[in-house]
Amino acid sequence: MSRFWSDHVANLAPYVAGEQPKLSKLVKLNTNENPYGPSPRALEAIRAATGDRLRLYPDNESTVLRAAIAAHHGVEPGQVFVGNGSDEILAHVFNGLFRRNGRVLLMPDITYSFYKTYCRLYDVPAELVPLDDEFAIRVGDYTAARTEPIAGIILANPNAPTGRALSLDEIEAIAKAHPDAPVVIDEAYVDFGAESAIALLGRCANIVAIHTFSKSRSLAGLRVGFAIGGAEIIDGLNRVKDSFNSYPLDSLAHAGATAAIEDVDYFDRTRNKVMETRAALTQRLETFGFKVLPSRANFVFASHPDHDGSKLAAALRAEGVLVRHFNQPRIDQFLRITIGTPEECELLCKTLVKILTKTH
Repeated sequence: MSRFWSDHVANLAPYVAGEQPKLSKLVKLNTNENPYGPSPRALEAIRAATGDRLRLYPDNESTVLRAAIAAHHGVEPGQVFVGNGSDEILAHVFNGLFRRNGRVLLMPDITYSFYKTYCRLYDVPAELVPLDDEFAIRVGDYTAARTEPIAGIILANPNAPTGRALSLDEIEAIAKAHPDAPVVIDEAYVDFGAESAIALLGRCANIVAIHTFSKSRSLAGLRVGFAIGGAEIIDGLNRVKDSFNSYPLDSLAHAGATAAIEDVDYFDRTRNKVMETRAALTQRLETFGFKVLPSRANFVFASHPDHDGSKLAAALRAEGVLVRHFNQPRIDQFLRITIGTPEECELLCKTLVKILTKTH
């Protein structure tokens, strides 16, 4: 521990991101990036935004972008909060909504690991609720009566890394069971086949949905995310944001993200390609003997009864194919495989055949 650190720093366990390799000629199916490039309209808007005006600060209220997001989702601009990627928004959520006099935050035992990191950073006590034997969320675990009020609930839907999704009825039941606690639905992957909880805002004032431009809109390098909720919740997030960084999005991000959300045709075309390839890859993996969880994300979560997960991941990497392996209880035999192009998935399958044949 350094003598220069604040008291809490030594106890932090930072989030570990997926590998971003420097090597060329790798098939990168490990960090859930979109295999198709950004909207051409987004790229053109970014190019047009370069120039002398970059000497000026960006719009700290992100007025144009929030209006475009609001129009796309059928809400008011005052219900939209934007940030430097959805991870920054999650940080503000933990800081601004879940620090409630030591109350516990409910979340699944297997989910996006950044949640645990933020709990440690912001001193939020967490109660980990086990997924069932098929890695699904049991709604009753979140709706059961409790003796003490909770700080809130956070659920990734579709869940990461499992890919399984809750229905809107299930989310509504959870939200209505805790009307005085924020229920945060992290919808990073919702555009690949799940239903957005934004549809429930009129009935559940405690819901806030968080989205990212990194996945379905292919802008992971631009770092833009947004939350949609009631004006009361959004006001709280703005208070936290403006006490931390009043200018989280630069002018290029504003331009690119606005154009991307307005290009609905490109968005639908590319996400449908991902979903079609996911179905095909799932079928192929099952023919190889893999168990593949039902996914509504741009990845699949798969295990093989006869092959160790870590060894499979290492063997794939040796052949130039990157997938994600989590060395964690309950899921250490699974591989999370990003949906690439059909050609990338075909190469993955050919490589798996080679590995599975060699190890028999």
